Amino acid sequence: QVQLVESGGGLVQAGGSLRLSCAASQRTFNDVAVGWFRQAPGKEREFVAAIRWSGGRTYYADSVKGRFTVSVDNAKNTVFLQMNSVKPEDTAVYYCAGSVYGYVSSRAEEYTYWGQGTQVTVSS
Repeated sequence: QVQLVESGGGLVQAGGSLRLSCAASQRTFNDVAVGWFRQAPGKEREFVAAIRWSGGRTYYADSVKGRFTVSVDNAKNTVFLQMNSVKPEDTAVYYCAGSVYGYVSSRAEEYTYWGQGTQVTVSS
């Protein structure tokens, strides 16, 4: 079973940058996808971004498009979420999730493996 561990969260000022990491416990199949989701207090979990582990195809929520970038480092079995120009509304617990399907998706129910989450707090 694949285990995913997020790291890199913390406190950042609005307009700043943060890079989240999602390390997989084992080498994944080339065709799986990894997604990033977030959940703010009192709100439902929402999709942020996704990428195929083999690279290439990416997918972003409109709210982060142009500010966040998702990437893969196959040698490190790690997926990154580079967050630039962050806003207070980006404050949430961020989760990475692994899908056994070969396509990127914004639907949480299509992801099987989930990390424990990492807190991101953006101060104004």
